[in-house]
Amino acid sequence: MNVSFDKHRHILSPALAPTPRRGADEFERQQKAADATLTIGLINNMPDPALQATERQFTHLLQAAAGNRRIHLHCFSLPSVKRSPQAKALMEGRYADVADLARLQLDGLIVTGAEPIAATLPEEPFWKDLTDVIDWAEANTRSAIWSCLAAHAVVLHLDGIERRRLDVKCSGVYDCDRVNDSWLMKDIHSPLKIAHSRINALRNADLTAHGYQLLTESRDAGVDIFAKRLRSHFVFFQGHPEYDALSLQREYLRDITRYLARQRDIFPAFPKSYFNAETEHKLANYQKRASAERQIPLSVELPHLALRSDLATGVAAAAIFRNWLDYLSGGVQIPARTT
Repeated sequence: MNVSFDKHRHILSPALAPTPRRGADEFERQQKAADATLTIGLINNMPDPALQATERQFTHLLQAAAGNRRIHLHCFSLPSVKRSPQAKALMEGRYADVADLARLQLDGLIVTGAEPIAATLPEEPFWKDLTDVIDWAEANTRSAIWSCLAAHAVVLHLDGIERRRLDVKCSGVYDCDRVNDSWLMKDIHSPLKIAHSRINALRNADLTAHGYQLLTESRDAGVDIFAKRLRSHFVFFQGHPEYDALSLQREYLRDITRYLARQRDIFPAFPKSYFNAETEHKLANYQKRASAERQIPLSVELPHLALRSDLATGVAAAAIFRNWLDYLSGGVQIPARTT
């Protein structure tokens, strides 16, 4: 399998140019063989420290899932997402202006979350750009995947569903059970171990009341994967099936550094079902010292961190993405959407 990247010009314009709408019937006629090329866009809105890791994670997933297909991957970032000069240099020539979405005739789109800055989503500096992408993807893709904050943005924009802020951050690896026999769940067995990292959540009842189909759910983390068929089939991840084994560790260490720098008020709880018992004990002792001294040099005195041996993150992700690519290729037949 080959995942190829397109070279692009520097991101300049925040505008997403409109394109002629393509009907669902046209997508149904564009059946592709198993060895066809699929054109997929990745809009990577993750903060600078996670930018390259996120691109790598989704690329590896597509490689693992594609089989004999060729994937032509185009990377984008919303211009309204602030970037450091170093990040812009890394993106130069590789990340396109979102206006190029209209030119590429994508089969599928993946849109990541972003680090929240404002109190509400409509106050985020990237809100207008992101809602333009949502509207464009609904009319111009066969299917789109929306991750974490991007998933929250879609349901708010389309159906007015508000997320709720959690009392404690949802962070860890959770057992998620299948609750529906969707095409996306083919060859996937319960429970799925899925990483979650978020401070907001969507309610099960709010989603089902607006026609969203719940696919997986966790007793502890709540809604995991859900979907809604519009002109495009939208798939939503509240969690992060794409995360590699060390993703939550990197976020946890980042939050500790922010606490020591007094950029956050509370020492972060370690991710649930993630570190082994010995590491959790060491971290509890480290927290006592950090809370008393609270200075940046302590960040280099963290104990050695060891993960649980039964972590198994990412196992279900390749199967999920394989089913998604089958759908994009026309290999999944589902009844026509009724209006």
